[in-house]
Amino acid sequence: MSGQSQAQSSDVDWRREAVQGNYAERPPSDPGGPIRIWLYSDRISYGPGDPIRISVNTNAQRYSLEIYRDGAHRQLVFRRDGIPGTWSATDVNCSELGCDWPVSAVVSDTESWHSGGFVIRAFAASDRDGILAESEHVVIIGPDRQKRTTATNDRLLLIAATATWTAYNDWGGSNHYQGLSGPKGNDFSPRLSVQRPYARGFVSIPDEAPRAVLLDQPGILEEPKYPHMEWAYRNGYSKKYVSAGWASFERRFVIWAEKEGYQVDVISQTDLHNDPAILSGYRCVATIGHDEYWSWEMRDAIDAYVERCGCIARFAGNFMWQIRLEDGGSTQVCYKYTARDRDPLMTTGPRHLVTESWEAGEIGRPGASTFGLNATQGMYASWSGCSPRGAKGFPLYRPDHWAFAQTGLYYGDIIGGQSGVFGYEVDGIGYEIRGGLPFVAPGMVAPAGMEILALGLSSTMEEGDSIKTGQTFLGREDAEYVAMVLTGSADEESIEKTKRGCGAIVHFERGKGQVFHAGSSDWIMGLVRDDQIVAQITRNVLDRFLAL
Repeated sequence: MSGQSQAQSSDVDWRREAVQGNYAERPPSDPGGPIRIWLYSDRISYGPGDPIRISVNTNAQRYSLEIYRDGAHRQLVFRRDGIPGTWSATDVNCSELGCDWPVSAVVSDTESWHSGGFVIRAFAASDRDGILAESEHVVIIGPDRQKRTTATNDRLLLIAATATWTAYNDWGGSNHYQGLSGPKGNDFSPRLSVQRPYARGFVSIPDEAPRAVLLDQPGILEEPKYPHMEWAYRNGYSKKYVSAGWASFERRFVIWAEKEGYQVDVISQTDLHNDPAILSGYRCVATIGHDEYWSWEMRDAIDAYVERCGCIARFAGNFMWQIRLEDGGSTQVCYKYTARDRDPLMTTGPRHLVTESWEAGEIGRPGASTFGLNATQGMYASWSGCSPRGAKGFPLYRPDHWAFAQTGLYYGDIIGGQSGVFGYEVDGIGYEIRGGLPFVAPGMVAPAGMEILALGLSSTMEEGDSIKTGQTFLGREDAEYVAMVLTGSADEESIEKTKRGCGAIVHFERGKGQVFHAGSSDWIMGLVRDDQIVAQITRNVLDRFLAL
């Protein structure tokens, strides 16, 4: 929305719309008005040498395309100017069906491109080189499996959380959270197409864009605030920029890692789903940021990799939902809270592929069995009405673990408190304290011998004297769902038993491999904000795993 239209509304009205409204980029029905441009590619990821088919929709007479590898050093790999613009009508349900725009350009000379994230930028310029309109997309180029050796590979493999990108991408009006679906046209969509642009903020964001984790303490009795959503609303970005996308997480990790001297290859989760052997030869596989959605096949690939001798460095949080990929990978399916009523596999089977949380009885594959932690025993921290005055970092319990070497940390220290690494979504596990140390609680599904190294407090809902019903972002949906999954009931007594969780750092060995999991979506901010302790822990994990 424009600043003018916002100014015509009261502060209360526009803030409520910024937090609770479903505003999103949608193409108009006709090509009139100011110059506009959007684009997408035919796939999420490619191998070296694969052609990239790009669809551009614009009312500009001509436009330019450029592609660059996005990392510590930006590398331009493609540029074409003077491309004739074309305008295509777009279905109102394009978020689910795809945009179906014709292919505008095919880039075939990709064989020499080194693995990573590649930004495609389309822009229309004036005669004086002023930018009239621009749009960005990002694709993953995977590793050249013909050239790398399986015996001596010391490169780090990053799995981009592309299923979470798809889940939060609200371009066109719908995602897995809000949307234009259902009988009233106001429900989230359980089916999402990747054949559409990414919302603004998923590919790039300004350095000053706020995070969800609140570094400043709220005042006494101050109502929950959501600075990132207000900023997004005022500046024309998707309010989901802080939740998913190349810009907020993977891009920042690649830049940090390459500056530190690590050689990084990148794959999408779709690559992992389709070809588990893509992990072969890598000593260490990493994930970063908000990594919420996985398929059964993706988990199978990771579990087998660790059993064989692979190491997982997971600096990510909110391991929550099972998805299915359909239509050759171009459609992502997740019915989430409504799965028991709406997912057709509840009737036809196989039920273990129903798209809800991993802890649900139909699935019976708790997330902790793969990564040691899961979202249903974690959830929210350090923002809104969920511990907004909390530690912002992980309280440390086992400083003697090798991951904390060369940090000078002591028992009870806070890891990343000043840089805000704890939140906004975290993964936890049921625990008990014995002799001042946390242990996995009896009855919890967790890998044998797993050590809980650090943990802080989290919750599934906003609570407190300053909460006003109907004016907060979260509501009760998550609390009720978690209670139902963990106890079989969503009544007040069950919510009271399950609403308090934790976010943890854990380490365990399984088979011939190992997993280190710092269960928080914003661990990346310790690296971005140059937190030396967070950086040292990250190096300790990567260096050890790459050397095994």
